[in-house]
Formats: sequence, structure tokens, C-alpha cells
Amino acid sequence: MDDGLKQLGEAIVAARPGAIRTVSTAYGELTLTVEAERWIDTITYLRDDPGTLFVCFIDLTAVDYPSREKRFDVVTHLLSPKHNRRIRVKVETGENEPVASLTGLYPAADWFERETYDLFGVLFTGHPDLRRLLTDYGFDGHPLRKDFPMTGYVEVRYDDEQKRVLYQPVQLSQEFRSFDFLSPWEGAIDYVLPGDEKARNNPQ
Repeated sequence: MDDGLKQLGEAIVAARPGAIRTVSTAYGELTLTVEAERWIDTITYLRDDPGTLFVCFIDLTAVDYPSREKRFDVVTHLLSPKHNRRIRVKVETGENEPVASLTGLYPAADWFERETYDLFGVLFTGHPDLRRLLTDYGFDGHPLRKDFPMTGYVEVRYDDEQKRVLYQPVQLSQEFRSFDFLSPWEGAIDYVLPGDEKARNNPQ
């Protein structure tokens, strides 16, 4: 671990006892995993303390681990222009366990939290306008969850006779296949690819 990052991590752990679960580094950035009930407290400290000053909000998203009891990690990245450092802060949450919104600390978190709610289904308490951002209001499910089907649940098409957009259940009679007989992985067993006859005539 980089000495500067190690010292910063130790200082944050000492300043917020009981708040930090894990400290690690990756790609020159410090990563903290925070207790859910100390999420706002810790982010406030990172923003306001003279030794950190992570005043610039970069982004916020989630990662889905379906087999885990608390299946989501909410992840935010912050920047300190004063100290020229970045930090990654994570908090674990369950499917029906809301995370406190960062919009009161960073107004820029507004649409990032809406996107995370829309695509993962993570709820944020205290958000001023938590509604879908990228999908339709009546959309079923959250597309970036690992258990969301690749085909989705409905298909959308424009019906020229009815002169309107129709939503219909997805109906696939079979798995889509694209047969490429020039591929070495598919095709007839006896099919010889151009050039392969040389290898067959000169086995190693």
C-alpha cells in the first residue's frame, strides 16, 4: 500500500472509530467500506475535514452480488483537488434496505442516485425526487441486476395499423443462433477450412 494512502486510511479510521469496515487500495486509490449507519457521517467528514477535503463528487453507482445476503455495494468516487487524491467509498445494502442519499452533501448526486435506483433498484432515503431516469415509468424490473433476463420481460414496437406503440411479452421460440460455417468452432465436422489441409498433411 502506498505510504501516503496508508497514512490517509489510518487517519480516517482513527477519526471515525467504528465507521470503517475495511481499508484497501487499488489503482492508486484508497477504498473504504463503511458501515451503513455511518455512511453520511463518514462522507461528511471526507468532504469537510482539512486533511481530506474530498469536495468534488465524481460518480455513484452500484454493484450486484446476488448470492450475498446484502446483495448490493453502493459505490461513490470523490476527488480532493486540494490534496490531488481520489477515494472510493462503498457501503453494503440489501434489496429492501435503503441507503441515505448524498444529495444533501453533493447536489450532483441527484441523477446518479436516480440512475442507480432505476437500473439496480437501490432505494435512497432523503432523495428529493427518486423516480426512474432511463427506463419508462411502468418498466418492470431493474435491468442491471444479474438476475434480470437478457431479453427483458416485454418488447416494444410501433403498430402501423393502430398507430401507436405497443408493449408485448417477449416471445422467443428458440435461442438465437448465428451459424458461421467459416468459424473453427462451428459447422460440419468434415468441413476443411482454407489452409487447414496443410496442417492435416503435415501433423506435428
